[in-house]
Amino acid sequence: MKVGGWLFAAGTLFFAVVTVVYGLWSRDWAGTTFLAFTGLMTALVGFFTLYTAKRLNNRPEDDMLANQEEADPDYGFFSPHSWWPLPLGASAMMIALGLIFATWLAIAGIVFLMFSVVGLVFEYYRRDFAH
Repeated sequence: MKVGGWLFAAGTLFFAVVTVVYGLWSRDWAGTTFLAFTGLMTALVGFFTLYTAKRLNNRPEDDMLANQEEADPDYGFFSPHSWWPLPLGASAMMIALGLIFATWLAIAGIVFLMFSVVGLVFEYYRRDFAH
């Protein structure tokens, strides 16, 4: 956790430098503001992870001599053969294109997104994989 915190702290320094250089060269207030807020967001995440790392025990990724098997093996269940992320992504693309070009396309994308979410959630309640 400490490594991640220090990476975000380095990102904060990077975005601070880029914000100053970009602000002086471009005189663009919108881009400068966005870069400044990006630096503030990385500072927030870096502070949180470093502050939390002080309160927790050392994790295996913080120990240079740790082995792979010391990490938590239970990361959850991920379906290795699921095709449902493909219609989810296509539905999100339809919604985005609908917001740009036509309202009816966004509405169709929302309908397809609902069907895709239901299919993803109930994937293991049908056919060969039913509990």
